[in-house]
Amino acid sequence: MEEDDRVLEIGQHYNDERERPTSPLLQRRTYSTRSLDPSQRFSRRSNDPDESSSLLDHIDGPLGRSYRSIASTGPATPRPQRQHSYSTNARLTRNHSRRNSAQFSQRLVNALGAERTQRQTGLESSLYASKSFFLTDRVWYDQFTSTDWVHDQIADAFRVKALHNEKGLRGRLHILYDAVQGWILVAIIGILTALVAYFVNVAEGTMFDYKSGYCETGWYLAKKKCCSGASICDNWRKWSQVIRTDSIEDESIDFLAFIAFVVSLSVIGCMLTLMTKTVIPSSISITTLDENLGADRVHNAEDDEGVGKAPDGSSTFAEVNVRPSMVYYAAAGSGVAEIKVIVSGFVLHGYLGVQTLVIKALGLVFSVASGLSVGKEGPFVHIATCVGNVCCRLFPKYNRNDMKRREALSAAAASGVAVAFGAPIAGVLFSLEEISYYFPPKTLFRTFFCCIVAALSLKFLNPYGTNKIVLFEVRYITDWYSFEMPIFIFLGILGGVLGALFIKATRIWAQTFRRIPAIKKYPMFEVILVALVTGIVSFWNRYTRIPVTELLLELASPCDAYSQSGFGLCPDRENIPNVIWYLSIAFVIKAILTTITFGIKIPAGIYVPSMVVGGILGRIVGHGVQYLALTYPSSGLFGTCNPDGAPEDCVVPGVYAMVAAGATMCGVTRLSVTLAVILFELTGSLDHVLPFSIGVLVSKWTADMIEPRSIYDLLTDMNSYPFLDNKHRPIFTSEFEEIIPRHLREPRYIDITASPLVPATELRGKLEKLHEAGEIDGGLPILRNGVLVGLIPAPDLEFALDKLDNEENSLCLMASDIPWQGYEDEDDINDGGSDADPTDFTRYIDPAPVALDVHSPLDLVFECFVKLGLRYVCASRDGLYAGMVHKKAFVKYCKDLETAKHNTT
Repeated sequence: MEEDDRVLEIGQHYNDERERPTSPLLQRRTYSTRSLDPSQRFSRRSNDPDESSSLLDHIDGPLGRSYRSIASTGPATPRPQRQHSYSTNARLTRNHSRRNSAQFSQRLVNALGAERTQRQTGLESSLYASKSFFLTDRVWYDQFTSTDWVHDQIADAFRVKALHNEKGLRGRLHILYDAVQGWILVAIIGILTALVAYFVNVAEGTMFDYKSGYCETGWYLAKKKCCSGASICDNWRKWSQVIRTDSIEDESIDFLAFIAFVVSLSVIGCMLTLMTKTVIPSSISITTLDENLGADRVHNAEDDEGVGKAPDGSSTFAEVNVRPSMVYYAAAGSGVAEIKVIVSGFVLHGYLGVQTLVIKALGLVFSVASGLSVGKEGPFVHIATCVGNVCCRLFPKYNRNDMKRREALSAAAASGVAVAFGAPIAGVLFSLEEISYYFPPKTLFRTFFCCIVAALSLKFLNPYGTNKIVLFEVRYITDWYSFEMPIFIFLGILGGVLGALFIKATRIWAQTFRRIPAIKKYPMFEVILVALVTGIVSFWNRYTRIPVTELLLELASPCDAYSQSGFGLCPDRENIPNVIWYLSIAFVIKAILTTITFGIKIPAGIYVPSMVVGGILGRIVGHGVQYLALTYPSSGLFGTCNPDGAPEDCVVPGVYAMVAAGATMCGVTRLSVTLAVILFELTGSLDHVLPFSIGVLVSKWTADMIEPRSIYDLLTDMNSYPFLDNKHRPIFTSEFEEIIPRHLREPRYIDITASPLVPATELRGKLEKLHEAGEIDGGLPILRNGVLVGLIPAPDLEFALDKLDNEENSLCLMASDIPWQGYEDEDDINDGGSDADPTDFTRYIDPAPVALDVHSPLDLVFECFVKLGLRYVCASRDGLYAGMVHKKAFVKYCKDLETAKHNTT
């Protein structure tokens, strides 16, 4: 009876409050009297997280009601502890203690499963319920969650305010420590990234040389260290010297050993990569999350009521049952496209965990050492980002806030480029131009500091014994002449054409050969085939047999001595045609091998392989120009060239190779300023900045005309990543009304018109409808007389429901302007005391969700999602609530616009 009287009293007060207008100040004041202290509302308990930490940890005490569900998420890999709370057949019995309750994080982890044991054993049964079926309005990506940048920024602001409220010496020390945490974090990231890069560089260099022999004085020594820099020495024994037989020639023994090592090392790298395989039952329109462009795509049905619609429940259920599972390999490829998606605010679980870091570093050693046409520079970005994600766990400030975490991830990705190319300035520009989605000024300086620390650390470690960070660093002494500028422009055109054709050829190859049933089912088989082809065709040509980094060094280096050999890169005039022919063969082989290697299941980058292909072409052009200049010095085309001097007195083919290398890489990746700075830092030549820049500019213009998308844009589109490109705005011709549902559906909102008290069972039902629709990170608007008065995020609603002791008989307060009698006094609220009533859900409600009129232009909606980083935007019509659009649904709408535009053109 007391409970009934209490409900009637609140309802009467609610009706009285509705009859008279309330001021915003009064509403805000009454809201705050039931809320936690701001410093507590947006914080989490300081538990030490690890690889098995859930997204919503068990929390008791004052912080148990904190507003933190999404803020605690991260791209790392949690471990599932329970089954889904939303069963497709019957509701599960719940224990309402926080430790054993049905948590949002556990559902998300069960849906995404990151640990290898769950991937192999537990996923099939526990993940089946994660398929999004039954409902209409099913979102496009039911396996991704998004970051609410505004929420995280507000959370950090409350944390800072609470920190500055501390008085005395202790408060000053806390403020100082909070200020230096970011610098300490990026310094640790830089040092650890350099250590991992040192290990990879040294290990792969030694293992690469095993294909030709081993060192007698130390099996762990590379050929250069074994021979003290000489190309031939007695300490280095070829396999033909170890295996002596009269029946087989020595060269044949070396050839067979070469192929055996290429295949073996490739298989080991593939085996490590396959350990990160994740199979997830999925109802979304993709079947892969890596660089396998040959995966089949399943398109969701749509109706005429807006974005993200699905057919009726029974047909959707039947359709989902026949769809293949979503498969991805976290360690495969370069990972740059996935890093872009993660840093933009979406979560790909398992992609930045410790397991991925270790396996990708080890697998990269074997894949590069195998001699396949792959590079380690792209994977260094992924590895460095993994290091950054793991290091964020050292500081709660970054571990508990997705926005702060992504600032650290941006700096970590930049440090990967710094150690890959020995270019710290280019690393900062790479993060700004290619990776980062949110890049405030303070992040720019910290990113620069992180890159400097990483570069200095790697230089002190000295992996190559040359006091250089990278192997292909060169220096030019001879300046370029004005007659060479048209040739540099021509090389830019060639590089752009090569890059665009590579993208098209890669897609064609993936959608033909890679869709052969045996290749599609057994990725190891494809790796073995590519390794066999690589070993067979690479052995007979020196420039396809040596490592890609050493080849790029030789292609770009100027000559200090000249030979009469027809195979060296420093020939005299008579032997230049022979060198051009030999390089032409290498160019064809490298171009084909790079195309068929991209996308196989090993850690592999495309940066240096594309530069090598372009470098060979540039060297061919350079030698051709050099031959003409030496043959026709008096034609007037070559200025004051002296035919009696050294061949490089007029033309330096290495400069042509570097210009073409940068142009080809630009054609593939569409990096511009970053690439020009990389070339400058690799050469250290101010005189040649202009040729490098001209080549990059012309290449980008040319490639954009042939293939508008870069290789990463292609991966993002083919894999249907939920990435809203902030650098490219679609052409909108309609208003916000076009993409919102035409009719409101009762399960998609909470109506408090009749009473501010809503049964917990009703809230649970609405929450499960959201989950069934795939909106695990969605929200429920709160309406009064059709007017939007608040919004409660789905993860926070589940957190609140899980705390109830008697959910079946509980009524929950959902109106923020009604005083609640569940507290003894305000001190209990602010102190987070045990007397706080768990049925008061107002502390989880966002009282001011962003809403736009239905007639707002879609350009404004685009700016809200991109600039503000919102997770969802509500719509109003004549002051009344009209619907809500999730960021993931808006991404799909933009993708559909681009697809329609592409099909019409």
